Parts: sequence; structure tokens; C-alpha cells
Amino acid sequence: MKPVKKKKTEEPELEPLCCCEYIDRNGEKNHVAACLCDCQDLDEGCDRWLTCKSLRPETCERITDTISDRLRIPWLRGAKKVNISILPPLVLLPVLLRVASWHFLLGVVVLTSLPMLALWYYYLTHRRKEQTLFFLSLGLFSLGYMYYVFLQEVVPQGHVGPAQLALLTCGLFLILVALYRAKKNPGYLSNPACNDKSPSNSQIECPIKKGQEKTKGFPGTDTSGSLNNRTLKDDAKGSSRVGLDSPAKSKEDWCAKCQLVRPARAWHCRICGICVRRMDHHCVWLACVSCELQETFSNKCICPPPPAVLRINSCVGESNHQAFILALSIFLLTSVYGISLTLNTICRDRSLFTALFYCPGVYANYSSALSFTCVWYSVIITAGMAYIFLIQLINISYNVTEREVQQALRQKTGRRLLCGLIVDTGQYNRGFLRNWLQFSTLGTRTVHTPAEDIV
Repeated sequence: MKPVKKKKTEEPELEPLCCCEYIDRNGEKNHVAACLCDCQDLDEGCDRWLTCKSLRPETCERITDTISDRLRIPWLRGAKKVNISILPPLVLLPVLLRVASWHFLLGVVVLTSLPMLALWYYYLTHRRKEQTLFFLSLGLFSLGYMYYVFLQEVVPQGHVGPAQLALLTCGLFLILVALYRAKKNPGYLSNPACNDKSPSNSQIECPIKKGQEKTKGFPGTDTSGSLNNRTLKDDAKGSSRVGLDSPAKSKEDWCAKCQLVRPARAWHCRICGICVRRMDHHCVWLACVSCELQETFSNKCICPPPPAVLRINSCVGESNHQAFILALSIFLLTSVYGISLTLNTICRDRSLFTALFYCPGVYANYSSALSFTCVWYSVIITAGMAYIFLIQLINISYNVTEREVQQALRQKTGRRLLCGLIVDTGQYNRGFLRNWLQFSTLGTRTVHTPAEDIV
């Protein structure tokens, strides 16, 4: 009697998504055309708004989550999500600048309110430790829109030669290249336990946060319980704290969130959720674009370790501080050159400084009014970047980071000069030339560790 062969149960294959379909946050198949369907939270919010009732905080959060989940664009193998924070600059900046070009008073109001709104949003997101692409979108779109207005309104007047246009275009290209270089890994510190690929540590989960989520896994967590975790932690502390001066210093340099001992001048960034070597500050204008795009289109991160951190904003640290200074310097030179070309075109026979404040008849023509408004917008942005550039040059000259300056101001330590513009902690200052020489060698690994880096 022949044995009965059992038929293999074939699992049903999932149907591929078309370009307008996606899997929503509830795990259900949805369509972009149904973005306005089943909006109970939005209906409830509109009803409360029409009846002059205040919205509940949880209702606002649900509405925001629903909008961010349904805001998608058609893409191959399923619609892809679009980050909401990218959109406001793309809409508001052209509208506000064109409104400001209608009249001188409108220009004053708009150009005064724009920096105030940007600063308010910066402090709001920075205080909540939120990550946003608003500032990256604003910075890149401002560069593109200013260049577009220059090509459409200034170049056709015939006062800008091909060589001048080529030089301005080259400067804009170099800005993008410098920003791309500046957004690289600033010097993230990773736990040695996460880099151990031995079989015994294959189940170790790195203690790295994503965004502001709490860490659920710690190194050394297995069936043996907290004993193994404590042993691994003590071993890491013991092996990394050679040369520490006091137990208080040891406690200060131990990062409980990253589960590692920080070297000198390193700091834990609360927004990135990881420690950065020689951290200067967290910059909202630098973003890991490749990481954001990869997260959007394939739910993966292609950034260097640690891969669990989505670096929407980036820090300025040991490895990218030089590129950050280079990007600032190229931006200032290109911006000043573009402003001078525009003013020489719309306000001829006047000096650059005089044309900036007194250009009669500029609002008689809409084209010249728009160009003049964009000039003043560029001047405001350039002045802000110039202040940041000046602070950076002073800090490099005294071998201090912005993080150390803020800490010295809070603790009332260090020497303040020029009404607090210069703060010298005196801890790492080796003199002007040696400080700049050390800055020029940042990111290079040397065999002999300087005494200031020994913790």
C-alpha cells in the first residue's frame, strides 16, 4: 500500500501594491484617493471648532498622525509617505516674498516676521527635542528660489555677463557639495558591545534610541538576568576609565543612555539620541538626506553606525566641523556676490551700501521690487550666517566648542571678553596658532593620544 503523500500547504502570496496603494499605520491596505474618507478625528475637531470649543491635545495628535500617514505620493510598488515639515517652506516662502514686493510697508512687515517665526519654531522644536526637516527644506529651497529669481528677473536685464553667472552658479554648486560633506557622521560614539560579532553576543541589542523612544534593550541582557548586564557594564566602565581622576569624574563621563564612557569633550545629543565626539552643537540646517530618503522609500537607513538612529538633524562634531566651516564660508562669499550683482542691476550708479537702503523707484516695477525683496531676504539670512561664522572662528581661536561655552556660561566659569562674545575656558587653549593647527587635524586618528583626550 503506497503511503499517502501530504500536499504542501502553499501560503497565499501577497498581492503587489500598485503605485497609489499603501499599507497604513493600522496595517491595512489603503488608497491615496481615500485620503478624505473615514476622518472621525478630523470631523470631531471641526465640530468642536465650529461650536467654539477647545480641541483636546490627544485629538490634535491623532489628527496630525492621520494627516502624516495619508499624505503620500504615488510611487513604484506603493505610495510613499511625505514628511509634512518639508511642505510649509515650499508654499509660504514664495507667497510671502511676492506679497512683500507689493509695497515697502508690506516688505518691512513680512521680512521682520519671517525670522521671528523661524526662531519661534526653532525654540519650540528644540525645547521639545523634536526632529524636523523644516529648516533643511527652508535652507535648500531658499537657495533654489533665490537663484530662480536671479535667472528670471535679474539676468534678462542684460547687466550680468556669462562669466559672472557661471561664477555664481559654481558658488551655488560648491555650497551644496560642502553641505553634503558637512552632513556626514560627525563622530558618533558606539558601544563596543554593539560591534562585537561573536556568537555569545549575537543576541545583544544596542542601547540606542530612535528619536525620543525609550530604550528597551541593554547590552548583556539574556537569560541570566541583570547579573550579566551588570557584569558587562562594570567591565566596560573598568576598561574605559583608566586614568580617571576621581569617582565624581567617572560618574560624569559615563553615559547611562548610550551605556559607554565618553572621552573628553564628547557629549550626548538629546535630539540625535547618541554621544558625539568633540560635539560643538546640534545644527538644524544639516540633515542626513540619504538617510531620510532611504527611510521614506525603503524603511532602511544607509548611514554609518549606529544604524538604529534616524539622523534627520545632524550634529557638528569632530569629523564634520571643518566641512561645516567650509560650507559657511562658501555660502557667505556666494551670497554677498549674488547680492552685489542684483543691486548693481536694479540700482545702477549707486554704491552697494547706498543701494541697499536707498533705491528710488524700485517699487515702480514688479520685477525690480521682487528682486529687491529677495535681496533683503538674502541679507537677513547672510547676516545670521555671518554671526554664526564669527562665533565659530572665535571659538576655534580659543579652542572651545559651543557646548563648552554654554556650559561655562551656566556655571559662571571661564573668562568673558567683549561683553560675552568671547568665552575662554582656558582648559584646552594652547595659543592661536596651535589651536588652529589642532582644528586643521580634526578627524585624523593619531597613534599618540593628546593629554586632553585622556579621561
